[in-house]
Amino acid sequence: MIDRDRLGALLRRERAAFADRNPRSAEEYANAGNLFGRVPMTWMNKSAAGFPLYLAAARGATLTDVDGHEYTDFCLGDTAAMAGHAPEATRDAVQEQFSNGACAMLPTPDAAWVGKELTRRFGATEWSFALTATDANRWAIRLLRAVTGRPKILFNSYCYHGSVDESLIVTSDQGPRSREGNVGAPCDVTSTSRVAEYNDLEGLERELAHGDVAAVVMEPALTNIGIVLPEPGYLEGVRELTRRYGTYLVNDETHTFSAGPGGATKRWGLEPDVVTIGKAIGGGIPAAAYGLSTEIAQRISRRTDLDLIDMGGVGGTLAGNALSIAATRATLEHVLTDEAFARMEALAERFEAGTKQVIDAHGLPWSVSRLGARVEYRFVNPAPRNGTDSAKAADADLEDYLHVYLANRGILLTPFHNMALMSPATTEHQVDRHAGVFAAAIEELQRA
Repeated sequence: MIDRDRLGALLRRERAAFADRNPRSAEEYANAGNLFGRVPMTWMNKSAAGFPLYLAAARGATLTDVDGHEYTDFCLGDTAAMAGHAPEATRDAVQEQFSNGACAMLPTPDAAWVGKELTRRFGATEWSFALTATDANRWAIRLLRAVTGRPKILFNSYCYHGSVDESLIVTSDQGPRSREGNVGAPCDVTSTSRVAEYNDLEGLERELAHGDVAAVVMEPALTNIGIVLPEPGYLEGVRELTRRYGTYLVNDETHTFSAGPGGATKRWGLEPDVVTIGKAIGGGIPAAAYGLSTEIAQRISRRTDLDLIDMGGVGGTLAGNALSIAATRATLEHVLTDEAFARMEALAERFEAGTKQVIDAHGLPWSVSRLGARVEYRFVNPAPRNGTDSAKAADADLEDYLHVYLANRGILLTPFHNMALMSPATTEHQVDRHAGVFAAAIEELQRA
């Protein structure tokens, strides 16, 4: 239903307009020759317009670039700024803690409060801290391999767990293989990992039956490949199978935290053995955590052969530092509260309804999926039921057109997909404006 020639012409027009309206960002990018890829981190080159916008300031759900343009920010740091940019309580806590020392390698009382609050929200009883969800997942995996004596970890195809080596595995017609583009893999990923499609209990059991899987590490709903929601009975089936085969279950709530104050774990009554989470809990300051069940914590503690203090492979000098813990306490206590999540979800429902209305009005075979405060539109209907189908539904040119069209009119989505996230600072006006600009983009695309 899409005229590809017209799509190409519109995309070229929008990219040219982007370049014209953002000369300072273009100049900054051109002058960054001493940065690998001209950006602080190579993923910042994922730009629908050919070069990134450069940040001048961000407050709440509004971002300003160096050319002075304001944007409604539905990207929110791809979940890292779910609390909104520079929330007052987090800002004040960070300023106070930094003035009193940020990285003294000593614990602070805030850490025990955070551990107790994470237990209230997610159920896991004993917590340890990291700076990224990648490290939280990596360290949890090492612990679970140690206590089970099993070598392999099972993932869902096209899952997202940061840059964990073991997770870069997907299914294919020829069997499990490394995910395309895997950089410098230390070994064949099939030697460390097994893979099953999301929503496929038969495939999961077939892999668990080998008896060598220490843990299933999964997002309760897939996110980074586009939101893929669980079918009825699937998550319960995962829990039953992991218990039957003596395999631990890890819920990575880094993105699915959008489901509510206790993530999908609390919302759907899940019972994982380990919970990992990163990004949003620090309110913009790097912070992450992994929570263990009492049983796992006790098993690990009894292992006198494991070096948990020095160079055993778990931990980092900056993990659990006073600054990130202060930010996490302030964010959980005052910003991403139960009440805030209720409002964020109501806004996401409004965003979902407005987007779906536009899609239906133009007769497009697209779909909209929502996970609490997070909404995504897809170029296929019905929505994909697993990661492989979701990857196949991608349309790079169409996605780029929508992203740059919206950016040229003051709206930012997450660059990796069509994801919009609500924060406590997001307004109904911002949500409704997206619907209007989105409708205009579709109208131009379909105009004869």
